[in-house]
Amino acid sequence: MITAAGFLLLMFVGVPIGLCLCLAGVIYILAIDSPVLFQTFPVQMFTAVDSYGLIAIPLFILIGEVMNGGGITHRIVAMAMAFVGAMRGGLAYVNILANMFVASILGSATAQVAVMSQIMTPQMHRKGYDLPFAAGLTAYAGMLGSITPPSIMLIVYSVLAQVAVSDMMLAGLLPGLALVVLFCILTALLGFVHQYPMGDKLPWRERVRIILGSIPTLIIPIVIVGSIITGVANPTEAAAVGAVIAILIGRFWTRELKFSMLPQMLTRAGIFSGIILFLVAAAGVFSWVLIFGKVPHLVATWLQQVATGPISFMLLTNLLLLLIGTVIDGIPGLIMTVPILLPIATDIYGIDPRHFGVVVTVNLVLGLLSPPVGLCLFIASAVTGANVGKIFMRTLPYFFVTCILLVLLSIFPSLSLGLF
Repeated sequence: MITAAGFLLLMFVGVPIGLCLCLAGVIYILAIDSPVLFQTFPVQMFTAVDSYGLIAIPLFILIGEVMNGGGITHRIVAMAMAFVGAMRGGLAYVNILANMFVASILGSATAQVAVMSQIMTPQMHRKGYDLPFAAGLTAYAGMLGSITPPSIMLIVYSVLAQVAVSDMMLAGLLPGLALVVLFCILTALLGFVHQYPMGDKLPWRERVRIILGSIPTLIIPIVIVGSIITGVANPTEAAAVGAVIAILIGRFWTRELKFSMLPQMLTRAGIFSGIILFLVAAAGVFSWVLIFGKVPHLVATWLQQVATGPISFMLLTNLLLLLIGTVIDGIPGLIMTVPILLPIATDIYGIDPRHFGVVVTVNLVLGLLSPPVGLCLFIASAVTGANVGKIFMRTLPYFFVTCILLVLLSIFPSLSLGLF
C-alpha cells in the first residue's frame, strides 16, 4: 500500500514515469526493511534490456528520421494522393492511406502523429476541411504506427511477454488492416453527410508519373514487413536492412538526403531510443516489485470473482486499460499492466499471449487519443494549433469505431491470429 501511494504521488507531481517505476522499487525495499534487496536492483534493470529484439527499436527510429529528412514521407503522401485524391473527401482517404504506408516503417504512434500532422493537416485545411477534424483524423490514422508492423509497442510487449517479436508483428497485421478499412468506411459516410470537398483530379499521365516516381520508396516497407512475415529475417535484421535501404533511397533516388545530416539523425534516434530503453529497464524493477509483493496473485483472485470466462475477462480488461491509457503513455502503460494481467490471461483463462498483446496495444494507443491526457491529441494540437477539446469532439466517431474493433478483437481471437 505504501509503495502504491508513493508511486501515485510521484506520478501526479510530475516525476517522469521511468523514475517513478524505479523509485517505486526503492520505496518497496524500504517499506519491507530489506536493504539487501538493493543488490538485486541493478541486476533487474540489466536483465530487462538484455534482449536482442530491443536492438530493432533504435533502427526503426533511425528509419523514420531518414524518411523524413530524405523526402520519402512526402512521396508516399503524393502516391496516396494519386490513387484516391480525386474522390469526395479525397484528402481524408489520402491521410489514412499515407499513414498506413508510413506506419509500416515508423512504428510509433506519437512519432507518426508529429510527422503527419505537419504534412497532411495543413493540406486538408487549405482545401476546406475543418481544422480540428483534419488534426484529429491525422491523430487517429497515426494509431496505425503502434498496431501494424513494425510496431515499437509490439516489440516492447514481446520482450515483456517473452513472445517472438515476429509473432507479434504478424498478429498486428490483420487488426491494422481492419482499422484502415473501418476508418475508410466511416470517412465515406461522414463525407456524404458533411459534403467533404472533392479532391483535385490529376491527369492520368501525371498520376502515373507520381506513382512510378514513388515506387522505390515502397521497397522499404516491403522489405521490412515481407522479410519478417516470411521468416527470411527477424525484426532486428529487417530493421537494419531497412535503414540502409532508406539511406540509399534518400541519397540517390530522392536526392534530398545529405550524408552530413546523418549525425543529427543518429543523435535524435539515440536520444529517443535511450528514453524507451530506460523505460524498459525500469519495467524490470517494477515487475520484480509486483511479483515480490504478490500483486498478480491478488489481482487474479479478484478477477476470478468478477470475470466468468475469457470474453468477460477481455471486456473487463478493455475498460481497465482504456482508463489507464487516458493518463499514461503507451509504453509505460504496457510496462505497468502486462506483468500483472498477462499471467492471469494465459494461465487462468487460456488466452493466447499474442492475441492478448494486440488487444492491450490497441487499448493503450486509443488512450493516447482520449482525455484527460491524450498525448497524441496534444501533439496534433501543438503542431496544428487546433483546440484539443474540439479535435476530440470532431473525431468522436473514430473513437467509437476503434472501440467496436476492440470488442470484436476481444470476442474473436482469429482477427489477430488468423495468419498463424
